[in-house]
Amino acid sequence: MAGLYLHIPFCKQACNYCNFHFSTSLKSKDEMVVAICRELALQKNYLDGEPLETIYFGGGTPSLLDQRDLDLIFGEIFKHYPVSMQPLEVTLEANPDDLNPLKISDLRQTPVNRLSIGVQSFSEADLRFMNRAHNDSEALASIQNAQAAGFDNLSVDLIYGAPTTSHEQWAANLEQVFNLKIPHLSCYCLTVEPKTALAHQIKKGAAQPVDDEHAAQQFEFLMEKTAEAGYEHYEISNLALPGHYSRHNTSYWQGKKYLGIGPSAHSFNGMSRQWNVANNAAYIRSLQAGELAFEIEVLTPTQRYNEYVMTGLRTKWGCNLLKIKELGYEAHFAEGAKTFLLDGSMEREGNEFRLTQAGRFLADGIAAELFAEEGNG
Repeated sequence: MAGLYLHIPFCKQACNYCNFHFSTSLKSKDEMVVAICRELALQKNYLDGEPLETIYFGGGTPSLLDQRDLDLIFGEIFKHYPVSMQPLEVTLEANPDDLNPLKISDLRQTPVNRLSIGVQSFSEADLRFMNRAHNDSEALASIQNAQAAGFDNLSVDLIYGAPTTSHEQWAANLEQVFNLKIPHLSCYCLTVEPKTALAHQIKKGAAQPVDDEHAAQQFEFLMEKTAEAGYEHYEISNLALPGHYSRHNTSYWQGKKYLGIGPSAHSFNGMSRQWNVANNAAYIRSLQAGELAFEIEVLTPTQRYNEYVMTGLRTKWGCNLLKIKELGYEAHFAEGAKTFLLDGSMEREGNEFRLTQAGRFLADGIAAELFAEEGNG
């Protein structure tokens, strides 16, 4: 089974923390849809005939696509790619300001059966700080509109750790989600990425820096309250009620094949990784000429080991020592893990190594300590 990711590189405005590839000009949207359809046709053999089990529209803001755009793209997908016999999970990321009743009605006419709504917060102060395009009332209405139209497979994005997000507001955000009976949450710590508007604002003193202790306290609160509400913390940033994991994202963490379509999209076939040009005009020009514009990297066993550790430790399933042995790094991993087993940030059950609750906030640092250098297996 394999996944298909489509990057829709358009947004109404730029959030100040975002470093993803997108454009705030929609002038080339029609040309982009045609180019995406052409890439779908040209890449039809990348997955070696493995049937799709998930399709994911990310971005950018995929909810800026209209029904005609989606119909064209789905037509090309189902023309060239076999589909799994089990129900296909088709996710579309959406901004709350796009999800009015008419838009949601149009989406119900497409194969989309899961919405990932970029709420980020139900606080107007938070939304203005992040320069989001929606307001607090739209954040709530988007969810209610989707549920009223029959979308019950919903995910909501929330951000914690912002200077404007008090502990009281963070508690209120989570309580709102619980009251709305949202089955899946993606919760991210506000991160100051280089060359973003937020990084510039902090450097100039126009915005407060992110307080790591403040963020850590809110992460601890997230784990506590979601556990009480029956959510499974199955990946560092993702929590779900039983049976509502994101199948698409889980396939990334479990190392399954996926094909990325659109500018800046990444693909992985188990042995190599490739990424498309991160430039809308260059992407469109290449597809108009019937060519693919991407770079490729064949992964060494060391790189495959490091990626497995990085992704595996983020999940509740952890890392399997037998898998690591196949890659030639069993001794290296076992020796490095001793420190974290002793300090309580990691636990072992048979061949499975997992982070404890205490270790989850330190996941990236722990993984980095366990990484290997070429030739040190």
